[in-house]
Amino acid sequence: MKKKHITITGDLGSGKSSVAKELCKMLGYKYFSTGNIQRAMGKKTGLNTLELNYLSETNEDIDKFIDDQVIKINEAHDLYVLDSRLAWFFIRKSFKIYIKVDPIVAAKRVMSDNQRENEPIIEDVHAKSLNLIERRTVEDRRFLSKYGVDCSNMDNYDLIIDSTKSSVQEIAEKIIMNYEL
Repeated sequence: MKKKHITITGDLGSGKSSVAKELCKMLGYKYFSTGNIQRAMGKKTGLNTLELNYLSETNEDIDKFIDDQVIKINEAHDLYVLDSRLAWFFIRKSFKIYIKVDPIVAAKRVMSDNQRENEPIIEDVHAKSLNLIERRTVEDRRFLSKYGVDCSNMDNYDLIIDSTKSSVQEIAEKIIMNYEL
């Protein structure tokens, strides 16, 4: 059986990036992150991630630029783990994973991540959880309007994992176990 790309989506702060990077190490796959692209675009334009999401609702070029880079991976000879909200939709043959997390745990993770660039600075964990939910709402609304895609429909995914009480290593091992079936 030919292996497929692995696409990881899910809640903000669920550990998608960490899990994707761990899977790349374990499997020898290449890593791709649309979040990194989006943060770089935001930094270049002076916008944080939430502001760039609002701008993306009216500026088609932002999503087109990101989507085109994802779509190219369909033709790649190398295998990728893609950390992306919509890669599961654009990568035709992929093992589709959704990682969910408790909103307060997500907010704590994001607030303690010193490597996360271009994130709105919010000191209160409850306010940060609301900020993450707002960003998710803006993205979901845009993706439903633009592509007819409901990211919250769990039927879209091959595997759903809750990362609230699991380590990156545990999640990666569970993914590999299900991926290699």
